[in-house]
Amino acid sequence: MIALLAPGQGSQAPGMLTPWLELDGARERVEAWSEHAGLDLVRLGTTAEADEIKDTAITQPLVVALSLLAAEQLRSRFEIPAETPVAGHSVGELAAAAIAGVLSPDDAVALAAVRGREMAAACALEPTSMSAVMGGDPETVVSHLESLGLDPANCNGAGQIVAAGRKPALEALAEEPLTGTKVRPLAVAGAFHTRFMAPAQDAFGTQADKVAVDDPAFPLLSNSDGSVVEAGDEFVRRLVAQITRPVRWDHCMATLAERGVRAVVEFPPAGALTGLVRRELKGTKTVALKKPEDLDKVADLLAADSDESAQDANTSGSDA
Repeated sequence: MIALLAPGQGSQAPGMLTPWLELDGARERVEAWSEHAGLDLVRLGTTAEADEIKDTAITQPLVVALSLLAAEQLRSRFEIPAETPVAGHSVGELAAAAIAGVLSPDDAVALAAVRGREMAAACALEPTSMSAVMGGDPETVVSHLESLGLDPANCNGAGQIVAAGRKPALEALAEEPLTGTKVRPLAVAGAFHTRFMAPAQDAFGTQADKVAVDDPAFPLLSNSDGSVVEAGDEFVRRLVAQITRPVRWDHCMATLAERGVRAVVEFPPAGALTGLVRRELKGTKTVALKKPEDLDKVADLLAADSDESAQDANTSGSDA
């Protein structure tokens, strides 16, 4: 079984949209999404510099639009089995929701623009930030963060927890890291997925209430606990709540393992999630879709998955 993954903020890079716009109809698609986002996503994804696209208000709709563009190309070329799990990391959950059919792509991009804009505004209210903590016992790390008044905003698995909160507390964390850990400050605008994002959650929730919602056509995993959510309205409720709650990507990866996932495809701008999967789910095959040519690699995954499923079926039949 394969899984489809949509990355979150932090994966962006200058010019990341350029090769995808060469595909038939791609430029027109992104131009339409630009109208929904209120941003020139074509320019931002092709010629804008790194400093401009790291702005939260720009990054989020740009990343979601790129993931959806690649997902549409993938589904136009290959038949994706109905049991294929879909998951997104942080704002990537909006792309995942559209891929699974809960939201329309237009609404997903528009909501990403609202989310990014409102989170950027919330970041401006108080000096906060985030730092990655690598290594150490997870429970011990979380306890230490709480003692400093910090939140474990992202529990990513593979030995990585992202701390978030006020800057003085993050400085104290870096000055005296726990034994066996390394602390790396992140270049972000504020403390995402914490109580500091409450104003953004309220504004995003108001917009999310206005969009049409369907139940997912694929198993859709939630960042809140890694569970498969079967009702579209429940998934959207979790999308709203997620703005102030931790991302439990560790639970998502555990669910992928429990469901027998043997390979993952990460939509662009890809790399971060396939890296976590390789470290946490040893032996899992990965394809990071960085450019359109990488779509060809998915054919090999689907063929291998079909062969393995047939072998499993034959084995089960022999045991019966």
